[in-house]
Amino acid sequence: MDYLKIQGTPSLSGTIKISGAKNASLPLIAMCILAKNKVKINNLPDVVDIKTLLKLLSNLGSECSFGVNEVVIDTSMMHETKATYEIVKTMRASILVLCPILARFGHCEVSLPGGCAIGQRPIDLHLKALEKMGAVIEIKAGYVEAKAPKGLKGCEIIFDKITVTGTANIVMAAALADGVTTIVNAAREPEVVQLCEILNDSGITIEGIGTAVLKIQGNGGKLIDIQPFSIIPDRIEAGTYLCAGAITNSELTLTDVEPKHLDAVLAKLEEMGFSFTTTSNTITIHPTDEIKPVKIITQEYPAFPTDMQAQFMALATQANGTSVIEERLFENRFMHVSELQRMGAEISLNGHIATVNGKTELSGTDVMATDLRASSALVLAGLIAKGETDVHRIYHLDRGYDALEMKLKNAGANVQRLKE
Repeated sequence: MDYLKIQGTPSLSGTIKISGAKNASLPLIAMCILAKNKVKINNLPDVVDIKTLLKLLSNLGSECSFGVNEVVIDTSMMHETKATYEIVKTMRASILVLCPILARFGHCEVSLPGGCAIGQRPIDLHLKALEKMGAVIEIKAGYVEAKAPKGLKGCEIIFDKITVTGTANIVMAAALADGVTTIVNAAREPEVVQLCEILNDSGITIEGIGTAVLKIQGNGGKLIDIQPFSIIPDRIEAGTYLCAGAITNSELTLTDVEPKHLDAVLAKLEEMGFSFTTTSNTITIHPTDEIKPVKIITQEYPAFPTDMQAQFMALATQANGTSVIEERLFENRFMHVSELQRMGAEISLNGHIATVNGKTELSGTDVMATDLRASSALVLAGLIAKGETDVHRIYHLDRGYDALEMKLKNAGANVQRLKE
């Protein structure tokens, strides 16, 4: 098993290229099940979650041909409609194949999902929406069994709460449904927007893209022609490296990035005293004379993302004063707190609110990653800790970050990937 050994780094410099977004890639790969042609995807990140989903598509009978950060997916020979536990257990996003398989074949079996243990992320919203569209759903022996022998029917779906994966799944179901599907309280994340835009470009008329109300005109079950496309930049990876620049109080430039997707993150970094120079596809963070404390509340896009909460908690340990971080989306997403405390952080928890007292000097020690974003927070803390930090269980990190240690090394960090 791999781990990262990090020596405290006084400062970073140079440029870091941002990879394609993992969270955009996953629904777009699943979308290829709806295609009648071979689909070429560019700017694909080299991360474990992507490989897992492509392996799942291969097991279902698809062919995947790989290039450098690209894949060509051919689902024309796809014949299996059962997504087995062996693969789905490792990644919750595997549930994204549920709707496209059901829409294409009229039936499917998908294992109940696994993934990061950051709290309850039930799929009941997906299933209720499918039932409203005419599907018959049963849960048997750990599998979702769905049938729609007469096809799915367009209808109005009102999500009780915003669900990114649920929105993506139902958009794909609606694409091949008969009639118009209206999704109310839809997720507005850039990753959902890209899915809608590509479906729209492929002949599925979608109104309200980027808003909380989507109206999808289904085509009655016809497979679609999807042209080559490139994955949007990973806003969470970009935010993580901005925090790396901030925690080391360094000047660092990100390239191949989409600044407008990072408005909430940049706003909080500005509150903490940092300034930026941006172009259409670059962001440079500049050092500050004083890192100020901040108050953060995680909410759905376009508000502050839960996937950046852990990284900002690490950064808050270096602020001069008390920061307050409120986690509103997941009930178990403070597992990194105990590991940061092992490094000397002064953090207290009261339910879903964390209070961080800074500035504290962190000390390197052995820490353990508990989920994807917690892993990156520990890496950030290791960058400014006194001495040596060993981050274990980085298979969590590999699920969502493309060549993180190499990118940090190129910016001047002293980090190595080693075997236990």
